[in-house]
Amino acid sequence: MPVVGVDEAGRGPLAGPVVAAAVVLCKPRPSGLGDSKVLSAKKRAELEEVILRRCHWGIGVVEVEEIDRLNIFGATMLAMTLATEAVCAKIGCDPMEVLIDGNLTPQGRRPEWRWPARAIVKGDAKEPCISAASIIAKEHRDRLMREAAKAHPHYGWERNAGYGTSEHMEALRLHGPTPLHRRSFAPVAQLEMPL
Repeated sequence: MPVVGVDEAGRGPLAGPVVAAAVVLCKPRPSGLGDSKVLSAKKRAELEEVILRRCHWGIGVVEVEEIDRLNIFGATMLAMTLATEAVCAKIGCDPMEVLIDGNLTPQGRRPEWRWPARAIVKGDAKEPCISAASIIAKEHRDRLMREAAKAHPHYGWERNAGYGTSEHMEALRLHGPTPLHRRSFAPVAQLEMPL
């Protein structure tokens, strides 16, 4: 039975979805796997291409409306569940275990979650299957934000991926929030309040 690695991207940004990926590594596993945040953009793109081509993977995307309804923690647990369901559908069986980056798992937090799960702090640097998931999640989310930047060019999402950089904060003050901004996040909520 396979082991699935799960990680998310986009917990902290002020705009855009939260994305989780679940990966079952192929043999031989891709070389050079590591925490997506410390890999160069070029290396991440190369690894993503290999993982998508050779490994089994699933992606879960939870949009802004759900993030605001559930809160970001609940939305992250949902994204991880959707990603794990997707990879299980591809491999046609349940995994022996799901390894999740961080200190909490969706077990007992999402009614659909049915797999044995283990949280590993800094798992994206320790477990290759979580590293692979972190790369897929980050690359997928960055693509979504580059696409969204075309419709909302003022915020610099192609550079900041929706995080609260000074450029993004200034654009928020000047242009106000878009439908892709998370209303439940304080910097956005404060702009919405009447003075």
